[in-house]
Amino acid sequence: MSNIYANKPMEEFIMEDILRSIYQERASHPNTIGVVAVEKRHKALAATDTFDVILLIIVKENMDPVFVKHYSYQDKKAAMHIVTEKQIHEWLLTGNNKKIFDWLYNGKIVFDRNEKIAELKHELKEFPFMGRKIKIGIEFAKLIRRYSDGKMLFDNLNYLDAYNYVVHSLHHLARLAVIENGFHPEVTVWHQVKQIEPEIYKLYEELICSEETIEKRLELLFLASEFLIHKRTKIGSQHLVEVMEGADYWAFSDLMSHPELLPYSVDLGILVEYLIEKKILEVVNVETKGQSIYHRYYKVAEKLS
Repeated sequence: MSNIYANKPMEEFIMEDILRSIYQERASHPNTIGVVAVEKRHKALAATDTFDVILLIIVKENMDPVFVKHYSYQDKKAAMHIVTEKQIHEWLLTGNNKKIFDWLYNGKIVFDRNEKIAELKHELKEFPFMGRKIKIGIEFAKLIRRYSDGKMLFDNLNYLDAYNYVVHSLHHLARLAVIENGFHPEVTVWHQVKQIEPEIYKLYEELICSEETIEKRLELLFLASEFLIHKRTKIGSQHLVEVMEGADYWAFSDLMSHPELLPYSVDLGILVEYLIEKKILEVVNVETKGQSIYHRYYKVAEKLS
């Protein structure tokens, strides 16, 4: 095990011994893949939820996908997170736990069975194209959901609710732009976007800072967003289209249960309908035993096949 506090004062060596006593027994268990220690950084308190140290213990299997235990030592506090490998990969794919990126990027490996954690960190930095394509698809589906719901609220004159949805849709658009450029979206996504896609950053600024009425701001944002979404429709739908090209046509239940499409979750339906509207997907009606009622199936549009 590496010494994560080398070249530090004596109290840090004492702290290392205390922390080692927490994870040592678990590290020796064959179910444990690795242990990562994340120290609190002055300008990133949120990354460790104000704890002085996070011990991330990644295991093959566990009764609970996430188990958390808190400790006090000296005048400090530590949190141990035991997380299954499957849960880690789910978080990395969906982006539902943004802190996990920080922990894996900035944490120090204190135990690593068969260099699995080192491989995971390397994969995060490389961000392979396949992983990028799936994340783009998931983010695009979330974007369509927020945009569509916001537009409906706007059309029904519910401006404050629409505003909330537009903020979220811009956030998904920003994350999508970051992923497209080969980076993982961080907690400070707007800092990333300002460098990568200033056009999206300006839209966000206009929504937040403009002195126009909320109605006028939303009206302009919907127009601009529609253009930016349209521009990304092909890349945003690429993963779903490639999965669907594996069969002539699909029942929606089969799409929902497909292993690669599970992370799309509740946003898959609205994405499919949006892509039908954009003529990327087509509806296939198949007769049922009932009169004038059909099974509704979906396929990739002929021009794309």
